[in-house]
Amino acid sequence: MNEQARPDAPAERTLPEHSGLPALDTADLLALYREMRLLRRLEEVAAKAYTQRKILGFCHLYIGQESVACGVGAVSKDDYWITAYRDHGHALAKGVSARAVMAELFGKETGCTKGQGGSMHLFSKEHRLLGGYGIVGAHVPLANGVAWAIRHRNEDRVCVCYFGDGAANQGAFFEALCLAALYKLPVLFICENNGYAMGTATHRGSALTDMSLRGMGVGMAHKQVEGFDVEVVREEVGRARRFIREGNGPVILELVTYRHRGHSMSDPAKYRPDGELEHVKQESDPLVILRKRLEGLHKVEPATLDALDASVEDECDDAVRFAEESAEPPVSTLYDYTYAPQTTSYAVGEDAPTHTLEQSQQEAG
Repeated sequence: MNEQARPDAPAERTLPEHSGLPALDTADLLALYREMRLLRRLEEVAAKAYTQRKILGFCHLYIGQESVACGVGAVSKDDYWITAYRDHGHALAKGVSARAVMAELFGKETGCTKGQGGSMHLFSKEHRLLGGYGIVGAHVPLANGVAWAIRHRNEDRVCVCYFGDGAANQGAFFEALCLAALYKLPVLFICENNGYAMGTATHRGSALTDMSLRGMGVGMAHKQVEGFDVEVVREEVGRARRFIREGNGPVILELVTYRHRGHSMSDPAKYRPDGELEHVKQESDPLVILRKRLEGLHKVEPATLDALDASVEDECDDAVRFAEESAEPPVSTLYDYTYAPQTTSYAVGEDAPTHTLEQSQQEAG
């Protein structure tokens, strides 16, 4: 074979130099600061409610990763999102109310999934939040189906698929990347690499620690980004989204972040090296970064930011009261979202008609 590249070898795909997004002014940054503060505080309140057994089951907190969901949301509010079980922050950044999120955590009928999903399965059709999923990596192929529907409907949207560094080692993840690249689907794969897959540090579970490089094997545009600065996240996601909407195929971004709490509420996180968490909080806390920028570069008075913090505190207190006062879902609704509703009724005592294999094949054409 000659030294020339094979005809079907994919060309290197690079993202545009700029996103084309307008610069954020002080009011925009204040709105992002408040949104990140809401994500942080609601999770802290949820942690307290969990210790009081008002929230049961698993509970995975998003504390420390707020700049990712809010930075993506600043570009992608109208897109479809699908994520894993650490989904509270994604729901809030997508526009689901604090009341609806907290009520769902409490298992109440007023929750965004009517109390049927709980912490790991937040969903809102209204906000195009297509669910949190509990099986590591299993939701990634679903993003391809969503993207296929986007193309079929000619929608000016993408499917944003969030997953962790642990999911980037799963077989379903690789299969999804392969098909997304093959069909040039409008998917933005976002790996939130928070340093640990449960209790295993990234470098102990994977020889490759830049998970965006997984895209190289399928010819996909890719980039690793420091994800602690919400403005940086917004710009990089904007570049990726522009690339996708111009018909160039999917993109995989690794947004390097860090969770301040354990994998779940049952995890004391004693596997971290001494001093690591304190160092990250001091150098890379998304809220501290943005607050310093607002106070320094934008000359925002500390009292203004303190007032935003107070308004967030009131909103979170209201969300807890709302959840506590809401009713539990009726037992009669237990299977409403497990089985598809039956569309054909039969008389009492009458059996549903049976079909032979031949009849079924004939009906299918």
